[in-house]
Amino acid sequence: MKLIQQVQDNVIWAKNFYQEFRLYDLASYSVNYLTPKDTFEKEAHLPYGLKARQRLDLYKSKNARQKRPLIVFVHGGSWKHGNKRDYMFLGETFAREGFDVAIINYHLAPEHVFPTFVDDLAQAIHYLTQNQSKLNVSTDNMILMGHSAGAFNVMSVMYSAQSQDFKHRDKIKAIIGLAGPYHFDYKNDPLAEHAFDQKVPYQQVMPYYFVQPNQTKHFLLIAEQDHLVGNKNSFDLDQALREKGNHSHIAVIPKTGHLTIVGTLASFVSHYFKTKRTIMHFLEEALDD
Repeated sequence: MKLIQQVQDNVIWAKNFYQEFRLYDLASYSVNYLTPKDTFEKEAHLPYGLKARQRLDLYKSKNARQKRPLIVFVHGGSWKHGNKRDYMFLGETFAREGFDVAIINYHLAPEHVFPTFVDDLAQAIHYLTQNQSKLNVSTDNMILMGHSAGAFNVMSVMYSAQSQDFKHRDKIKAIIGLAGPYHFDYKNDPLAEHAFDQKVPYQQVMPYYFVQPNQTKHFLLIAEQDHLVGNKNSFDLDQALREKGNHSHIAVIPKTGHLTIVGTLASFVSHYFKTKRTIMHFLEEALDD
């Protein structure tokens, strides 16, 4: 009986592993393996809330000569998968440039739907702000950065029907969205329908409809060969931001697709692509004010 139970447990583990494992996961394992480890100090799995997915990894820069603000990064994955551990390469890249970097996990669909994952981001920012002295980071002039679904999350923490409850808006110096979906109908969309209440029209959810005037700088990066998220998302949001008098800038990154736009930030390949150079230029622009 014990042997049978062991076999059954192994089968369940294998099924769960197969469900979670994707080609991008393999790529991130390889990229992280090749990533230098001497530019940062890492504090792993810090709890910003009481629930299991409310955890973040903090990459603290060793570049004392060029100390810069905190970047809060939110991963993509169609709101259904993804993990902070996959993005050590991103933490290293910006720690190398003097930034401290917090990479968060958040609750995933289909068990959790909008606005849960946006609320998680707001809670993570609150935790970082309340504990900045203890963590030895600064949450003045924070940079929010997200890829794909994560880009939606960082925009929605500022612009949604629930965003009036977000207490740290004035600390957000810039928002950087990589290949983000900001204005689309998720009804019957196989990549997104599981993450949103299908009874709620997308006009009541998308950040495009909730833009308010502020001093935050917005930088929207489009992957030239993105076949998953249409460019119209970024162009529509850019227009909405500008109509409210907000700063917004779009950049198309050549030779990148929906996933590779974030992968090209790894320090050992970043010089072959415009992704990091573009983001660093935008950050210099934002922080010069």
